Amino acid sequence: MIRRTFGILGAAVLGAAAFFMPAAAQEAGNQPVKPFQIADGVWWVGASDVASYLIQSNKGLILIDGGYESTAPQILNNIRRLGFDPKQVKIILNSHAHLDHAGGIAALKAATGAKVLVSAEDGKLMARGGKGDFFLGDRYAYPPLKPDGSLRDGQKVKLGERTLTARLTPGHTRGCTTWTLPVTIAGQVRQAMILCSNSVLPGYRLTGQESYPGIAADYEKSYRFWRSAPCDVFLASHAQFFRAAEKAKSGEADAFVDPEGCKAFFERGYAAFRAELAKQQAAQR
Repeated sequence: MIRRTFGILGAAVLGAAAFFMPAAAQEAGNQPVKPFQIADGVWWVGASDVASYLIQSNKGLILIDGGYESTAPQILNNIRRLGFDPKQVKIILNSHAHLDHAGGIAALKAATGAKVLVSAEDGKLMARGGKGDFFLGDRYAYPPLKPDGSLRDGQKVKLGERTLTARLTPGHTRGCTTWTLPVTIAGQVRQAMILCSNSVLPGYRLTGQESYPGIAADYEKSYRFWRSAPCDVFLASHAQFFRAAEKAKSGEADAFVDPEGCKAFFERGYAAFRAELAKQQAAQR
């Protein structure tokens, strides 16, 4: 089913299917995997598909995303496998506050003592434990957590020599946050992008009585950023978005340097979004 969906609509919808698949299919994306290096001091510490990124600085560690509640022990184990104490994690960030990316954050905060920083809109959703989502309602709840601080578009998050920039790219959620940061790969500084999600979930209303007011305009604004921002190293909230497993297995030092793949991903995604919008507009007429 995933292969057929990819062929029709492109990679923009792949991660969306997780919400509507049986539990066994969701579990397939939450299998334990060994951590792997992406760049100097940057590792994947998530599961087989749901992402979690560990970023090392000289003042401690930054963690992005917590997977499902059941992913949290895997993430902590992967941090230890890399030789770090989870207590070294000082900041936890989030791509978006759906259960497969925020479900484990409460447990990770408890284990690390880190500060959790999230966009204002998704922080509200996280504080409700995923309940009251504009589309999903209360169907995919998780342990609630009130973040320690909220982030605005363009805000810098600094720890030691590391600086990450929060770029609010709403649509998939109201506060979907794409992260950008410079990384070093094979001795060269590259610009990395960690996509929150560009998926239009099946059932999202983009016209007429929109799923939330302005959702279509938000997607347009987000795509303007995604399609124009520097993206040498393309990463995302799901491994399947950027062929993480394939790149990790290659063994090449610069396997994750893929500006062409990044550009192609967003061009396919934008085409799929515009096609869905046109389809809904036609149906409304």
